[in-house]
Amino acid sequence: MTDKERTLFSVAVIGGTGKEGSGLAMRWALNGYHVIIGSRDAERAKSYAAELNEKLGAEFLTGMANADAARLANVVVLSVPYQAHRDTIEGIKEHLNGKIVVDITVPLQPPKVRTVYVPEGKAAALEAKAQLGDGARIVSAFQNVSADKLGDPKYPVDCDVLVTGDDEDAKAEVSKLVEAAGMRAVDAGPLANAVAAEALTSVLLYINKKYGVKGAGIRITGL
Repeated sequence: MTDKERTLFSVAVIGGTGKEGSGLAMRWALNGYHVIIGSRDAERAKSYAAELNEKLGAEFLTGMANADAARLANVVVLSVPYQAHRDTIEGIKEHLNGKIVVDITVPLQPPKVRTVYVPEGKAAALEAKAQLGDGARIVSAFQNVSADKLGDPKYPVDCDVLVTGDDEDAKAEVSKLVEAAGMRAVDAGPLANAVAAEALTSVLLYINKKYGVKGAGIRITGL
């Protein structure tokens, strides 16, 4: 993708005021993408985008209400707590038809976040697909990346990202976003496999606590 193509390519990060969403947003903005921070509150989104721009030293990001961000973007990234997942999708659903929707949600159930929880729909990404139907091109990714490491755009993130989805072209586009954020994308198959990637997050959180580390990640060997 050329610099001009990235500039014309808009990515809305719904839930972009959170740690993981904002970390990805900064990395994409620094790699030439037009990035919109989405929030339920438009003023909060604008204020947070201004904070990130100050951190980055230039006017890279804009902030809008979730629905406006989704309407204007080519790709919409869902970076919200699982408890807000369904309602957030419902609020932007009308703006997602034909678009790539990257679901990075993990169905954690506090306080037992280190124990795998499999939701009724098997995976958050599968629940999003059921909610949106065939209109949106759902891709699951980024569940196993440490938000702490993403927060510093200059920090190299030493892990792979499992990318699952039923639309091969959409997975290819999301893989470019993975690489733009400084990681290696690994095609992990159809969207049904998202259940494994989502569940793995709780395992990594357990490993972090057990071994006193921060941001344990995954590497796929043999590639």
